[in-house]
Amino acid sequence: MQTGFVNVNKPSGVSSGYVVNRIKKLAGMPCGHMGTLDPLASGVLPVAVGNAARLFEYMLEKCKRYVAVFRFGVTSDTLDSTGELDFSNPFIPDEESIKAAAHAQIGEILQVPPRYSAKSVNGVRGYKLARAGKAFELPPKKVAVYNVELLERVSHDSFRFAVECGGGTYIRSLARDIAAACGANGIMTELVRTASGVFRLEDAVSLDGLTVENIERHILPTEKVIDLPTVEIADRHIFYGLPQPTDRPDGLYKIYDENGFYGIAEVCGGRAKIRTKLC
Repeated sequence: MQTGFVNVNKPSGVSSGYVVNRIKKLAGMPCGHMGTLDPLASGVLPVAVGNAARLFEYMLEKCKRYVAVFRFGVTSDTLDSTGELDFSNPFIPDEESIKAAAHAQIGEILQVPPRYSAKSVNGVRGYKLARAGKAFELPPKKVAVYNVELLERVSHDSFRFAVECGGGTYIRSLARDIAAACGANGIMTELVRTASGVFRLEDAVSLDGLTVENIERHILPTEKVIDLPTVEIADRHIFYGLPQPTDRPDGLYKIYDENGFYGIAEVCGGRAKIRTKLC
């Protein structure tokens, strides 16, 4: 079984961990996912098969795209429709106010994660503290939001948005913050991730469509999803941890040995060394 990535179209109603466990059983190899999708959400979930997970760090900053529905006039403890709903502020902003508030979220912003999230406080996940009824605060985190566009009004209190952002951005928090800027409450009721870096929804495979017999056909080779140039080093000592001279500019490169794609090399000051190997 080759290593690489499976671009899964995660269905709504199951956890990202459930998807990973399914792929692990089908492939018979350790697996991990890149970028958790909440159970409510569906769409692109890249799953690394085997040691391809070692390359996640080179993919975390890639652009992610979502289509989401935000409902105004309501809030919840989870910031989505799965939580305990609170209608104490039923105000619904007008479209122009929502557009202005959404536009104000574009850029590098400080975002407070949802209490029901995997963010940790003193080593304990936020969602565990929230479920236990503990009082705690999650510190704001700098995230990158490239675009937030109001696409359409889908009902008297709900609007569909297109969002482009960097890794670590919480779409539920965007719903909260856009609503708050309008003097309202808001939650996320639908979410589809349409892209995560090179992985696109139109190319994703249904989880139910994967079998032991076809899983290998759906594993994308690791080298195909890492968007880096290649460096060639003649001296094999580089594969034994010894930096070697090169005229390539400083940066990260894919590197190959006689067996194929070996991993990631880093060039600094005219010398190349292995940074991450896959074997």
